[in-house]
Amino acid sequence: MLVGEQHCWFKKTITRIHEILPYVCVCALTMALAGCGSSSSSSGGSGSTNPPPNNDKLSMTLSQSSLTVPAGGSVGNVTATITRTDSTGSIALSVIGLPSGAVASYTQPATGNSGAILLNPGTAVQGTYALTVSASDGVATATASLSLTINAGLTSQLAAPIQWTSTGPLVSPIPNATHNIVSVKDPSAFYYKNQWNVYSTNAYANGNWGLQYISFADWPDAAAAQPYFMDQNPNFANAYHDSPEVFYFSPTSTWYFLYQSPQPQYSTTTDPTNPASWSAPQNFFASQPATVSNWIDFWIICDSTNCYLFFAGDNGNIYRSQTAKTSFPQGFNTPQIILQDANEFNLFESDKVYALQGTNQYLLTVEALGPGGRFFRAFVTDNLGGQFTPVANADTWATPYAGELNVSFPAPAMDWTNDISHGEMIRVGYDETLTIDPTHLQFLYMGADPAAEAAAANYELIPYKLGLLTRSN
Repeated sequence: MLVGEQHCWFKKTITRIHEILPYVCVCALTMALAGCGSSSSSSGGSGSTNPPPNNDKLSMTLSQSSLTVPAGGSVGNVTATITRTDSTGSIALSVIGLPSGAVASYTQPATGNSGAILLNPGTAVQGTYALTVSASDGVATATASLSLTINAGLTSQLAAPIQWTSTGPLVSPIPNATHNIVSVKDPSAFYYKNQWNVYSTNAYANGNWGLQYISFADWPDAAAAQPYFMDQNPNFANAYHDSPEVFYFSPTSTWYFLYQSPQPQYSTTTDPTNPASWSAPQNFFASQPATVSNWIDFWIICDSTNCYLFFAGDNGNIYRSQTAKTSFPQGFNTPQIILQDANEFNLFESDKVYALQGTNQYLLTVEALGPGGRFFRAFVTDNLGGQFTPVANADTWATPYAGELNVSFPAPAMDWTNDISHGEMIRVGYDETLTIDPTHLQFLYMGADPAAEAAAANYELIPYKLGLLTRSN
C-alpha cells in the first residue's frame, strides 16, 4: 500500500470508530444497569429482571415491661402488639432467656397484628430474669425487653391450713332515741386521715335496715366511737340500704360508697370522713338483669383496664359483671355466673375480692354455712375476668379460710361467737385495687353470742357485733 493510500485508510478507520463509539458506550451503560439483554444473570433465566428492594419491617410493643408471677404454676399473661411495614407474612412470637423450669406458651399473631405470651414459672427458682420477646415474619424481626419476677406468691403466703386469733367484740350497737338498733354488721373499713373509718349495716328492732359510720384512732378506741346514722344524711332518709363498700377511685379522684338497696347503688364524695357529704344514691343497672335470679352483697374491684362487680345470689351462685375503667361507674355488662354449687349454703353470700400485694393473683372469699356456724371459703385467680379455683385446705368447714375451727379466742375474748360472718379484709390502702398484704392478714368480721343468737326470734334480731381476726401462723 502506498503512503497516500495508508493515510486514507487510517483516516476512514478513525472516522468509523467515532461513529460507533456512542453506541458502544450506551450499550455498556445499559448492560450495567439492566443486563442489556444478557442471556445470563444472577436472578437466573433468560430475559429475567431483579426484584424490587425488600422494605419488610416490624416493630413491637408489650402490654407491660415487667411481670410478677407467683411460684408454683400460676400463669402470667403479656400481650404483644405488632406494627408492620411492607409485611404480610405469618408472625411468630418467642421468648429468649427463660429460666430453667419455666415454660412459655403463645397465642401467635400469625397474619394478624397481636398475640399473647403466657409465662408459667413451673419449677423455676425465685428471682428476677431479663427476657427478650421476639417477633419474626421470616424476613424481619422485632424485639422487646421483659423483666420476669418469680416470687413466693400464694404458695407460701397463703399456705394452708391458716390459723387466726380473734379479739373480743370491738364494735357493738349503740342505739339512741331515734335509732333502736340491735346489731352492727357487714363492715367496710379503711385507714384514711390518720384514723380508721368504718361503715356498717344496722339492723333495727322493728326489722328495718340502715347504715352507720364511725371513726377512731386505733382498734382499742372503737368501742367508744359514737355512730353517725346515715339516715341523718337527707339522701339516705326513709330508704333501705345495707352491706357497704367504700373505696377511692383514683382515675377521677372520687370516693365511692357502694351498697345494697336492694339493687346495687352508689354515692360519691370527696371526703369519706364526712358522712353527711355523700351524694344521692344512683343505680348501676336500670333494672335487675334477666340472668340474675337474686342479688345481694355487691362488691367492686378494678385492675388496670376494667372494673368488676361481684355479687351473690343466696342460692349457690356467684356473679360477675364488668365495665371498662374509663367508663366506670357506667357500662356494666350482663352479669354471668362464675361459681355455682347445687348446695346453696356452700356459696352463700358476702363475696369479696382482693388483690394480693406482691403477686399477680386475686383472692375471693365467700361466706358459707357449716354444721356449726358461718365460715369463709377462699378461691384464687390470676385474672379478675377469669376462672376462680379453690385454695387448697381453705375451702371446707373442716379446713376453712376463716371459721370456728381455725380461730382461737385468747382471753378475754373467750369464744364469744361461733360465727365468722360477713366482713372485710383489712387493706393496705383504700383505692379501687382493693389490695391486701398476704403476709399480714387481718379480717374485720361480725359475730354474735351463741346464746343470744339462739334466742333471737329471727335473723334480723341477732345481736351481731364486730371483731378483728389476725393471722397467727
